[in-house]
Amino acid sequence: MPHLPLPGVDLYYEDTGGDGPPVVFLHALTGTADSWVHQLPAFTAAGYRCVTYDRRGWARSHPTSPEPPTESASDDLHALLEALALPPAHLVATAAGGLIALDYALAHPERVRSLVAANTIGGVQDESYLEVQRRARPPEIQNLPVELRELGPSYRATNPEGVARWLEIDHAARPDGTRPFPPVAEPITYARLQTMQPPTLVLSGDADLLSPPALMRLLAAHIPGSSFETLPDAGHAGFWERPHVFNGLVLEFIAKH
Repeated sequence: MPHLPLPGVDLYYEDTGGDGPPVVFLHALTGTADSWVHQLPAFTAAGYRCVTYDRRGWARSHPTSPEPPTESASDDLHALLEALALPPAHLVATAAGGLIALDYALAHPERVRSLVAANTIGGVQDESYLEVQRRARPPEIQNLPVELRELGPSYRATNPEGVARWLEIDHAARPDGTRPFPPVAEPITYARLQTMQPPTLVLSGDADLLSPPALMRLLAAHIPGSSFETLPDAGHAGFWERPHVFNGLVLEFIAKH
C-alpha cells in the first residue's frame, strides 16, 4: 500500500480510486485506516472515492525523523489531499479525528465539500465548554479500560467478535499504549466555530461516555446551520458499533452537498 513522504513521516494511506466525489475518513485515537472497514463497501457502492490514512505516528505512518513535528495534523491532511489532486472532499471524522476535520474545514473551507463530526469533543478551548467536559468525563471514566470507556455496553454484550477486532486495531494503532491528541493549526474556540462555512453534520452516540449528547449539542450549537443526529444505543465508536445507521445518516447528508 502507498506511503506519502512528508517532512518527518511516511504517511500511509489507502485510496479506492475512481471518478466519484471523494470522501476522506479520519480515525480516532484508538483507530487507524483499518477502522473504516464497515464504511468503505457502502460508500464505494454509493459511487464515492474513499480515502483513509494512518495519522502521523499511528500504525504504518512511521516517523522518519527523531525531531518533534512542526506540522499540524491539518497540514498532513492538506498535503495528502494535494498529493492526490482531489477536488473538494467530504470529510468524515470520529473522535480525535474530529479535531483535525474541524481545524481543517475552518482553515481550508474551499477544500471541504461537507463535514461530518462524530462522537467528538471537538477540541473546543472555551472555559465554559471545558467545564461541561470535565463534569461529563471525570478521571473515573478516563481511567476505565479502553473497551469499557469507548464501546457501548449493548455492543460489548452482543458482539464479542467485533470487540476483539476493535481492540486489535487499537493495539496496532499505538503499540506503546500512548494516545497523544493531534496538534491543530489554531485553537478551536466558539468564536472560530462560528466562522464555519462547509455544511456540517454532528453525530452523537446516546451511550457515549466520552462525548455524550449534551456535550455534542453544545458543539453543534456554535456551528452555523449544522445538523445534529443521535446514534441510538451507541458508545464512543458509533461508526463501528452501529455502522448501518451511521452509514445511512452520513450518506444521506453528503448526498445533499
